[in-house]
Amino acid sequence: MDNPIDPCRRIIVLRIGLFLLTNIAVIAVASIVLSIFGVGNYLDASGGLNLQSLLIFCAVFGFSGSLISLLLSKFIAKKTMGVQIIERPRNADEQWLVSMVEELSQKAGIKTPEIGIFPAQEANAFATGWNRNAALVAVSLGMLQRFERDEVRAVMAHEIGHVANGDMITLSLIQGVVNTFVMFFSRIIGHIVDRVILKNENGHGIGFMITTFIAQMVLGILASMIVMAFSRYREFRADHAGATLADRGSMIRALQRLQAEVNAGVESPMPDGMKAFGISGGFKQTMGKLFSSHPPLDVRIEALKRGL
Repeated sequence: MDNPIDPCRRIIVLRIGLFLLTNIAVIAVASIVLSIFGVGNYLDASGGLNLQSLLIFCAVFGFSGSLISLLLSKFIAKKTMGVQIIERPRNADEQWLVSMVEELSQKAGIKTPEIGIFPAQEANAFATGWNRNAALVAVSLGMLQRFERDEVRAVMAHEIGHVANGDMITLSLIQGVVNTFVMFFSRIIGHIVDRVILKNENGHGIGFMITTFIAQMVLGILASMIVMAFSRYREFRADHAGATLADRGSMIRALQRLQAEVNAGVESPMPDGMKAFGISGGFKQTMGKLFSSHPPLDVRIEALKRGL
């Protein structure tokens, strides 16, 4: 008899494997680009920092991670979420979903994305993809089963809004900039501590490595507030798109249904890397507003009611 835990274990192993492969790809691409730029070391002949080389080094690694993740986003989403792409509709619900997304895409002025369903009882949906004409939108089975069709249509209009607004590429670029400057300033701080405080004159020692690691952690936490602030802003824009492409009343009702599920403690099956792209990011007040990818649902509902 099959062990019922096996599918969960397979998903965990798959996520770990994809994480490792992505990081290997980042290191490989960054190494090639740095070789092309001729940046092998950011220390000058006297042992001081070459700020130009350091900035190039940090930018290559900072943008490689975010852009490779963006390019692989559809593949990763399909594998980690178990998304079943609708190639040929098998029933009336799938036919309706395809026709509805095609209509919304045409209205938004984009190419129809790939359309999928993922096997989760939590009501959720997400959009991803490296550009607005090569995207993926997917909805959970639970949402299709429990939500009214006009509410599902509003949610999918929200996701189409993300695609039409180019939110995925913009968020990746912002993340790349943030990564670059976190790496850049943490290494400057590490260099200063190593040379000025610890008086190390022979390259970079253990003091540099420890200080850089700590500085990168602290600066990374602070910088994530910038990324999350943009993520929250784009949710309001996508809600507005949902209200425009579908209708405001349906968008409000859909968010109210989502709020009821969040209040009931329904957990999101999405990996952390995907939650920012969902209609509901699994927001919990205890996480703190500054580090949340989504605004509170009641705030979003109120904004729609006020016509914002």
